Amino acid sequence: MPASLPFPRHIAVLMLVLLACAFAGNHIAARLAFDDGTGLLLAILCRSGVAMTVLTGLVLWQRQPLALPPGSRRWQLLLGLLIATQSLCLYSAVARIPVALALLVGNTFPIVLALLTWALGGGAPSRRNALLMGLILVGLVFALDVPARLAASEGAGPEWTLGVGLAFCAACAFACALWITDHRLAGLRGPVRSMLTLMIVFASMAIAGASGLVPGGMSPPSSLAGWVALGALVLLYGTAFSVLFVSVPRLNMPQNAPVMNVEPIATLLFGWVLLDQVLGGMQLIGGAIVVAGIVLLTYRRDA
Repeated sequence: MPASLPFPRHIAVLMLVLLACAFAGNHIAARLAFDDGTGLLLAILCRSGVAMTVLTGLVLWQRQPLALPPGSRRWQLLLGLLIATQSLCLYSAVARIPVALALLVGNTFPIVLALLTWALGGGAPSRRNALLMGLILVGLVFALDVPARLAASEGAGPEWTLGVGLAFCAACAFACALWITDHRLAGLRGPVRSMLTLMIVFASMAIAGASGLVPGGMSPPSSLAGWVALGALVLLYGTAFSVLFVSVPRLNMPQNAPVMNVEPIATLLFGWVLLDQVLGGMQLIGGAIVVAGIVLLTYRRDA
């Protein structure tokens, strides 16, 4: 079958659901590894290293030119640093709050991207999109159980507040990275751009680990279970990233991309089964509102 021929939609949707579950499993494995003492930097270093190796092999096999367009080097460097920041913030949030909540907050990046594009001279969000953004924010209020936490005498707690803040920082960093990709690096081939981005992420984590900027960031797991979780993290992320990247030309992403928003739902189920992280009824309703809003926000009517 020619590489340019899209998969039948039911095959594409099934593949995207499985990939979303793999990405969700990667975050669950990360939480298990962190609970066993694994350092944040070590987890990202291993994850990005494997994905970088696979992608480098693909670029070399395809003999793609590595030359960067004039004026794009500083933007490529910034893109890599933003993805490194996003990875570090999201994993830090996963280590502090329920994994599903961290991903729900982190997946608000479409809102941030729309507002950022508007602020930098792009078109203003349509009335429909503005209403959906408001709906997502309302859903987050209930998913994070804000009313109950504000009413409680002990308040939200420093770890909860920090975890939510880090997840939102991850959303902001990813939105900025997407804006740079679309507006400053669109002329750079996708495989080369992704390979260079992962190289910068890998180098950033290695430098941060060697310099001791993050206390305990390079700590190894303390037991066999932690090593298994770290291995599962690397395997799930590396496999999902590689399959998604190789298959994306045939997945009709403009039409099918919203399917990837099943990731927080899969994370919620995995977190319940493997981590005993149970959300309340109102939180589940809020999470459903967030996911529905994001799907509608990212869905293109003209697809």
